Amino acid sequence: MGATAGAVWGRGEQQDFRSRVRGTLLGAALGDALGAPIDGLSLEEIRAAYGAEGLLDLAPAYGRRGAVTHLTQLALFSVDGLIRAQVRRDTGAWHPPSDVHRAYRRWAATQTDWGPDERRKDDGWLAREEWLYARRDPSRANLLGLADEIMGTLDAPKNPGEPGPEAAARSAPFGLLVGWEPQLVMQLAVECAAQTHGHPAAYLTAGAYAVIVHALARGENLDAAVQQTLALLVTRPGHQPVTDALQHALGAVRQGMPSPGRVEELAGDGTAEGLLAVAVYCVLVGEDVRHGLCLAVNHGGPSAVAGTLTGGLLGALHGETALPPAWLAELEGRPSVLVLADDFAMEMTQGPALHGPAGSSPGWLARYPRA
Repeated sequence: MGATAGAVWGRGEQQDFRSRVRGTLLGAALGDALGAPIDGLSLEEIRAAYGAEGLLDLAPAYGRRGAVTHLTQLALFSVDGLIRAQVRRDTGAWHPPSDVHRAYRRWAATQTDWGPDERRKDDGWLAREEWLYARRDPSRANLLGLADEIMGTLDAPKNPGEPGPEAAARSAPFGLLVGWEPQLVMQLAVECAAQTHGHPAAYLTAGAYAVIVHALARGENLDAAVQQTLALLVTRPGHQPVTDALQHALGAVRQGMPSPGRVEELAGDGTAEGLLAVAVYCVLVGEDVRHGLCLAVNHGGPSAVAGTLTGGLLGALHGETALPPAWLAELEGRPSVLVLADDFAMEMTQGPALHGPAGSSPGWLARYPRA
């Protein structure tokens, strides 16, 4: 499937890629929306509210069914930053972590501005989407990491003691750079995670998640994707907790019927690597997308993150048509997610026709300014 930017993509390749991009972004958002109403509840509290089998359908959160959290908001700005990095490449300014950081800062502004009428023209279209201005329990690490213009790096990360999973939950879009080599995908995801989550387990989990998505988006199965990821992780200092978590997930598949107890065991104390293990396990043992997502969220840990990570993997693996249509019909922001997904797919497959030596589309540059 396609190599670098400017490669010739066949029509079938483009359609398959677009389906996987849509599937990844929509699947992650669905998992987020499914987990949001029960995020932080104990398993006993979930069963008391929704019955012995737990939550099996979308339920109200933030005043409506299908509402997403800040995890989805930030994932969309990951996509926006990656598109703008490609557009800016024409100018010779090629540093994707900086472009993604600028995108995350645009998200941070949505959490303090009154609404999109306060935005500058060169903020692009996504920052003017009114529904993204809702505050959906943004994590302290994200708010602190993006509170000023100083970008966290691997040498000087923001929140160096923060092991939480929120950075991983916004990292699926890096895996959709299917023309990149896996080690470069990991490096980019790691660098962007360090902008808010500076603990090695947190940023290496983000890198591992992106590489797994990358392999799935290129047509690999999940077991092969995890094995490739383990081979890349071993070269990274501080990889052991993430490596152990992934191997634990693979081993748990052979330990009897799936259960909330097994999911809770994998999740541990809710750090990034534990939630990645949950996602891998639930995709491997889930009977279908709906079952895998329900298994991922029904536990006493961070249900929204678990659902987001699991949904991103399921969407990358199966494409958009495998996602439950009744849930998609109620998903908050679905029109925006679809537009962004299609814009990403078009940029990655046909970027030179949108901006390049032969000329540029003014409409495209208004949507994704080079500034």
